[in-house]
Amino acid sequence: MQKRGIPEMPDDRVNILMVDDQPAKLLSYEVILAELGENLIKATTATEALNVLLKTDIAVVLMDVSMPDLDGFELADVIRQHPRFQKTAIIFISGVHLTDSDKIQGYRSGAVDYISVPVVPEVLRAKIGVFVELHRKSRQLERLNNNLERLIAERTEELRQREEQYRTRAELLDLATEAITVRSPGGITQFWNSGAAALYGWSREEMLGQDMHSLLHTVFPAPREEVESALRDYKSWQGNLVQKTRAGGEVVVACRKTMNHEGNAILEVSRDITAQLQAEEALRETEKLAAMGRVAGIIAHEINNPLAAITNTLYLVRNHPSLDDTARHFADMAEQELQRVSHITRQTLSFYRESKQPIPVSIPELLDDVLELQERALTSARIQLRKRYLTSPIVQGFPVELRQVFLNLVGNAVQAMPGGGTLGVSVRETTDWLRQRRGTVISILDSGVGINPEDAKRLFQPFFSTKSTKGTGLGLWISKGIVQKYDGSLSCRSIRTSRGSSTCFRVFLPVTGATSSPAAESSRREQDLPNQQAATVQVL
Repeated sequence: MQKRGIPEMPDDRVNILMVDDQPAKLLSYEVILAELGENLIKATTATEALNVLLKTDIAVVLMDVSMPDLDGFELADVIRQHPRFQKTAIIFISGVHLTDSDKIQGYRSGAVDYISVPVVPEVLRAKIGVFVELHRKSRQLERLNNNLERLIAERTEELRQREEQYRTRAELLDLATEAITVRSPGGITQFWNSGAAALYGWSREEMLGQDMHSLLHTVFPAPREEVESALRDYKSWQGNLVQKTRAGGEVVVACRKTMNHEGNAILEVSRDITAQLQAEEALRETEKLAAMGRVAGIIAHEINNPLAAITNTLYLVRNHPSLDDTARHFADMAEQELQRVSHITRQTLSFYRESKQPIPVSIPELLDDVLELQERALTSARIQLRKRYLTSPIVQGFPVELRQVFLNLVGNAVQAMPGGGTLGVSVRETTDWLRQRRGTVISILDSGVGINPEDAKRLFQPFFSTKSTKGTGLGLWISKGIVQKYDGSLSCRSIRTSRGSSTCFRVFLPVTGATSSPAAESSRREQDLPNQQAATVQVL
């Protein structure tokens, strides 16, 4: 056993410091305490004892009261002044009889017990063993506390990292354009990202804690009980839902629902497919119209053959010498009607047969064809037609698509006057002073219900319609695209007054030629709409 210095502590042994200026006493203490199996450290002076204390974890200090340089009481005072040793057990050994006042002084100095000489080995070992075991338990408890603090720190760091991950994921979910929500099986909203707020109009603070499907007036493709049952059984469901926004608009969303393993939360990812469905419906309508156009073209082509034969026969009949004046008059009427039928079939074929290269197109003739097709609608709606062609421009283009533009504009004007009114169609030359070019302006003017200022801003947007469910919202958008292909422009002005409303759609098509003066152009521009004192909405 090492007698001097600081030994290493194998296993769980503790250190016992023995302080006495007589080596023989130290040897006797060592023999007595050897049975405890602890580390025994000896010091013959107070200075040596303090050096050992500063370098070693000491469980018990066994010291003599009477020492030459510093007695036991003074050494105990010095030890107790250090924060590390305020609870270190100190046992005094005295070879002389101590009075009660001496013992009180020792207890004040920090002693925990006294042992008188001659020393009884069993008593010394018992007293030292108690403090040794207490120190060992304290050290074990300290290690457990340290381990517990380390585990708590590790767990806290793990939770912090998880919270950071959750926060990062939540931020990423918040950046998603889809509406991402989390709700309880009962429908109570627990998470509401910015995509959901943008789609439906309710903020996160307003929606949390609310029954989201009740607030959104969700219409399920199947009974809601069946959807919830599928979620419980298969943990997922997907389908299209019809919902209401905060502004009262109706949206169709493609929704995917997923339930967690615990069954206490449902994740819903919804994507707005309203515009997609409208586009698909518009495509179906376009394909249907195209098919109808092909059929009409085929029928018109087949009618032309017997029509020509009937026309020739009538010509022969009309000029036969056996006919009297009355019969010849009826033959003339029949020939005129046949010519009208022939004209209609040629128009139908021209709508179907698109030219592959731009050809000269007379704008007045094209407008007359369109108005002739709308003649029945104008008559049934009691609409008075006023035409004013101040010029007869010819543009290089495709007749079919130009007819589509003016059919759409005239058709819209007719629909805007269900109770009758006036339809004005004018053609005149004009100058685009912004781009310094000559052109032709075709104006379609109606005295219908007019256009709201808030609707005018969205008039040429795809899928926007003022006709509720009757229109696809693509007519004006397509028309503007066609006009822009000719480097032209399509604009709208609408006036509402106490005496009525007027709406004018203005198509500008550029042509080559000399420019006129700004004063003349200003005079022409005023002819588009009546001179009324009213607010004007213009869409360019």
